[in-house]
Amino acid sequence: MSEPRYKRVLLKISGEALAGEASRGLDFNVIGEVCDVIKKCVDLGVQVGIVVGGGNFWRGLKDGGDRMVRVRADHMGMLATAINALAVADVLEQKGVDVRVQTAIEMKSVAEPYIRQRAIRHLDKGRVVIFGCGTGNPFFSTDTAAVLRAAEIDADVILLAKNIDGVYSADPKKDPNAVKYDTISYDEVLAQHLQVMDSTATSLSMDNEIPVLLFALKDPENILRVVMGEKIGTVVG
Repeated sequence: MSEPRYKRVLLKISGEALAGEASRGLDFNVIGEVCDVIKKCVDLGVQVGIVVGGGNFWRGLKDGGDRMVRVRADHMGMLATAINALAVADVLEQKGVDVRVQTAIEMKSVAEPYIRQRAIRHLDKGRVVIFGCGTGNPFFSTDTAAVLRAAEIDADVILLAKNIDGVYSADPKKDPNAVKYDTISYDEVLAQHLQVMDSTATSLSMDNEIPVLLFALKDPENILRVVMGEKIGTVVG
C-alpha cells in the first residue's frame, strides 16, 4: 500500500452521523465501523485528532430556541459532545487503539482538560485524541472547534465527515440542478453562503490556510480513502 498523503489529520464527525438512521442517540454499529477505519489510519502511522458534534442529543440554538438562554443551551450542547467523545473513545479502546479524551470544559473525573502541548504529545505517541465540549465557549459551533483544534495541533487537513458527499451549489435534496464542486475556494463558499461550515469556521480555516475535505461518512472507508489521497468529496482551500 502507498504512503498516506497526510501525517496528522483532524477528523470532524457530526453527532447525527454517530446516530445512524435513528438520527438520535448512538448507533454502535456505525461507531464501530468508523472506529475500524480510524484504527487502519493509526496503523498506517497517521496521527488522528477527532472533534465530535453533539446534535444526536442536543443542538443548542435549534433545540433551545427562544425557550432558553442561548449560553445555557450551548453549554448543554457541549455536554452532549462529551457523551459522544466518551462513546467513541470506548469503542476505539475495545479495538486496541490507545486514545485520550480532552475536554474544553474541565471535568477531571472523566477526561483530561484540553492542553495543547499534551494533546500534541499524545499524537506523537500514536494515540488518538478526541476533543470534546467544542471550544468551551457559547456561540461557537463544533465546526469552529474543529478548525481551532486543527490550527492548534498543526494538522495537515480537516476531514469533514458529514451526511452529504460534497459541496453543492444548492441543496441537492431541494434543487435537482445543484452542481457538486470538486474544489472550491473559501471566498466562494462565503460569497455564495454555502453550508459547508458556519462562516466563523470557514473564515478561521481561511485565515490559517488549512484545507478542508468534505465527504460522506455513509461509507466510513471514505476516511481512509481521503487520508491516502483519493479524490473524494470536495476540497475547500
